[in-house]
Amino acid sequence: MKKLFVIILLAGLSLPAFSQNSGFGIKAGLSSSKVDFESQEFIPDGSTTGYHLGIFARLGGASFYVQPELLFTQTSGEFKLNLQGNNGTESYRADFNRIDLPVMLGVKMFKLIRLQAGPIASFNVNSNLENAAGTVNDVNFKEASIGYQAGAGVDIGNLFIDVKYEGGLSSVTQQVAGFETDNRLNQWILSVGFKIF
Repeated sequence: MKKLFVIILLAGLSLPAFSQNSGFGIKAGLSSSKVDFESQEFIPDGSTTGYHLGIFARLGGASFYVQPELLFTQTSGEFKLNLQGNNGTESYRADFNRIDLPVMLGVKMFKLIRLQAGPIASFNVNSNLENAAGTVNDVNFKEASIGYQAGAGVDIGNLFIDVKYEGGLSSVTQQVAGFETDNRLNQWILSVGFKIF
């Protein structure tokens, strides 16, 4: 009984610190992504810039926290298709509009710097190929994919800045123009957030 009382007492004493460091806010940012279909027929053609915006909640104490987020994300990638018979290449651009649900697990150090990592679930809203001629018109975008994010952040009052890398754990596309693909969208992400309360 004494042990139970001590546990309840410690939990009660830690609640103010827990709630004081928790909050809810908005965030937005830019990303640099590169699309690679992992196929000999498709060649990556540089990085493109995307954006994201949404809301987040930070739950935790002074040193450890959990941060779930709900984001609308627009990313894209440019690639070339090798034409058969040495006829050169054709250029294409893939646009990915999705809802992202990352859940970051983080550690705060020196009351300023944060290290964080966690899973991200992405749900396809509207993905398409721009300027797709008759050669590339059969694209199988998956409805959902799983990935991970890891990075660091800085807190300045209610404002925070995050830099993260996102990697894919499951493919975004299974087939493009009849060719089997294994595209996992990887990107660098810069975010700015503001804790409302």
